[in-house]
Amino acid sequence: MDENCLFCQMIEGTIPVQFRYQDDHCFVIQDIHPLAPTHLLIIPRTHMTDLNCSSMDNRQDLGHLLWICGEMANAEGIGDDGYRVTINKGHNSGQTISHLHLHLLAGRRLGPEA
Repeated sequence: MDENCLFCQMIEGTIPVQFRYQDDHCFVIQDIHPLAPTHLLIIPRTHMTDLNCSSMDNRQDLGHLLWICGEMANAEGIGDDGYRVTINKGHNSGQTISHLHLHLLAGRRLGPEA
C-alpha cells in the first residue's frame, strides 16, 4: 500500500467510496469524470504504479482484471453492444493516478479516442 495513493486510501477505508464490485484481488468504481455513459475503473488491490511495475508474480492478478472487465460489461448490459478497455501509462497517456487501473468505457459509439 502507498499511503499517498488515492486508490490505496479507498482500499484502506480512509476515503469513502461506493464499490460497484469487489473481491480479494480488485474493486470496481464509477469514474468521477466519465468519458462515456458507462465508465468504470477496475482497480487491483495490490499497488502497482503502472504496467512497467508489474512482474510475472502479478500475471494472474492482471488476467483477473481483464476477466472482471468482461463480467462487469455483462452485468452492465453492454457486453453485446461493445465496449473499450484502456490502461493509461504515464503523463502523455493521461494517467493521473499512479496506481494501475483499467477503464471500461461503453454506452455510445466510441471513436478513435474516448
